[in-house]
Amino acid sequence: MLTVGLTGGIGAGKSEVSRLFVSYGAVLVDADRIAREVVEPGTPGLAAVVEAFGQDVLTPQGALDRPKLGAVVFSDPERLATLNAIVHPLVGARSRELEAAAGPDDVVVHDVPLLTENGLAELYDVVVVVDATPGTQLDRLVRLRGMSESDARARMAAQATREQRRAVADHVIDNDGPLGELEPQVRKVWDELRRRAAERCRGR
Repeated sequence: MLTVGLTGGIGAGKSEVSRLFVSYGAVLVDADRIAREVVEPGTPGLAAVVEAFGQDVLTPQGALDRPKLGAVVFSDPERLATLNAIVHPLVGARSRELEAAAGPDDVVVHDVPLLTENGLAELYDVVVVVDATPGTQLDRLVRLRGMSESDARARMAAQATREQRRAVADHVIDNDGPLGELEPQVRKVWDELRRRAAERCRGR
């Protein structure tokens, strides 16, 4: 098994890259999706979030109000750290369960938005960074996701810099251009990952 940490700044296009990896045969462990699962109604995770942030972060139906919580934590590093301390151990435990179920020659891609910020690069055999310029990120967040420019800039500022992400990368996929230029790059990286996974399996 080869473990891959896939990361990139918000709006860089990491989700599209993970979708392509899955289409080639990767086993995907999606930290964002797991992070939503571990704070669903009735979970210990949600109870811990409410204890830390109060009932105001819930919808009238008792689910987590993500936009409201996001507005609280993204402008306050201390509160963001509090949230991460609750959610990250739960996400890590579930991620390990999913990885353990993969086959010996599989490529397991961990989609980890905050890999760089949380110093997680050493947990993976290979780190792949999806890269785009800040201008491209901002345009996508405002135009495609409907964020206000100020909200988009705040979320970008809360993450690692482009240089910090590239510094931990074994492979950098440039997603600054049109979608048609992305797939050949992802396929090339995938071929290398498959080769390494096969070598590792044979060497066991």
